[in-house]
Amino acid sequence: MEVDEVIVELKKLATADHLSKLSHFGIPGDKALGIKLPDLRKLAKRIGKNQVLGFELWQTDIHEARLLATMIMDAQLLTDSQYDSLVKDFDSWDMCDCACKMLQGAAFARNKIDEYAIRSEEFVKRTAFVLMCQFAVHDKKKPDDFFYPMLQIIEREAWDERNFVRKAVNWALRQIGKRNENLRIKATETAERILAQNPKSARWIAKDALRELSGPTKPPLKGRLKE
Repeated sequence: MEVDEVIVELKKLATADHLSKLSHFGIPGDKALGIKLPDLRKLAKRIGKNQVLGFELWQTDIHEARLLATMIMDAQLLTDSQYDSLVKDFDSWDMCDCACKMLQGAAFARNKIDEYAIRSEEFVKRTAFVLMCQFAVHDKKKPDDFFYPMLQIIEREAWDERNFVRKAVNWALRQIGKRNENLRIKATETAERILAQNPKSARWIAKDALRELSGPTKPPLKGRLKE
């Protein structure tokens, strides 16, 4: 399927009703068509993996075309510069979260967490913490000590009060803590230290995480963060 054919298919799936709802979820609608994610996933399944088409769709700058691109790309085929280029273009939380499902599969994804966590751009920084969530939820074989440095990053960056950063920091803390009892204890200790920090964002992150982590360990929830 060629890129022009895909755009035609996307426009067939678009509805004015869904487009009108995007702003309610903090998603800019000026570049969007208004397509539900399940419909995008069905189209992605029809297309299959296609790296070239993925990049062509990304270049259209259409919101749903970019979401679709992340569903048909293979992270293992991305170069370091291509990876960075995609992340630099993120302009909404749903694009970040959808892309990270794919981006977590790159061999160097763990290193990107360290790199992006100190960046100033809101959605680039968010990517670091969404990648943490992806590892916590989907990589069942990682040992506990794989996540210890991530908890340190979470504690260090809890000051950031930007909405889409602080929610991702909170999400990462909770998901790591839900892997098992040992990590629940480590995440709870991290949350307690964050609570002692001054920024309002840090206190919110800590209190919300402690509410969820105070009970018995629960398995990490799959899916994206609802903003």
